Amino acid sequence: MTSVEIDPHAQPSGTGCVECDASGGWWFHLRRCAACGHIGCCDSSPGQHATKHAREQGHPILTSFEPGEDWFFDDRDGSVGHGPVLAGAQNHPEDQGVPGPTDRVPSDWMQRLN
Repeated sequence: MTSVEIDPHAQPSGTGCVECDASGGWWFHLRRCAACGHIGCCDSSPGQHATKHAREQGHPILTSFEPGEDWFFDDRDGSVGHGPVLAGAQNHPEDQGVPGPTDRVPSDWMQRLN
């Protein structure tokens, strides 16, 4: 993982998946782009926006945006490791529902996971 792929000064784009929030969707878990701070939903979520962002933008390093998780993931080879402390919030607010946001999660959400 190189410093170009991780910008410790990039602030998170918000507290939820950018694309899901824009479209009224929901997510299971959240991931943060280590290069630019984009918050997207995980690959188990219907939208899979974090990986889409990583591949479309050429930002292969993602980190968890979940409370208590501090791992980094390289989308190119699947390796998991540790990285620097990133600027801003390290995770979504602990009172934010998982899956979330609570008011948009369908009752059959478990059947909709990838």
